[in-house]
Amino acid sequence: MSIKKIIISISFVIVIGLIPNTSIDVNVQIKEIEAEITKEFKTIVILTTYTIDPLQTDDTPLITASGFKLDSINPSKHRVIAVSRDLKRKLKFGDKVKLENAGRFNGVWHVRDLMNKRFKNKIDVLINPDARPTKLYGVILTKID
Repeated sequence: MSIKKIIISISFVIVIGLIPNTSIDVNVQIKEIEAEITKEFKTIVILTTYTIDPLQTDDTPLITASGFKLDSINPSKHRVIAVSRDLKRKLKFGDKVKLENAGRFNGVWHVRDLMNKRFKNKIDVLINPDARPTKLYGVILTKID
């Protein structure tokens, strides 16, 4: 739902709420609108990369924080990202996100891992061990259905 539609819906709910003896439950309408707003999530983040090297992960590098098992030969085929804990409040494990302004990382990725608590507003893209590490600023992350 676009912001314009949300504003129109809110206006409609307010107007209907002011008319006596209406059968529309205003609270239900407001909760539905709030749910639509929280579904849409878009932010600008810093993107870095990580591999299955135990120096960059915990002691189980082939299992993500969500319990997802990675391919040891080609882990990047899963298109996995780890998110900082502040982003985890808006994104759940298994959510699909679209990355833009990210060069070779543009496209759809899956939230399956969690970054260390010291990081904020950051994502880590899982790459193969032989790939070149990258750091990008101004990457647009959008949650998709």
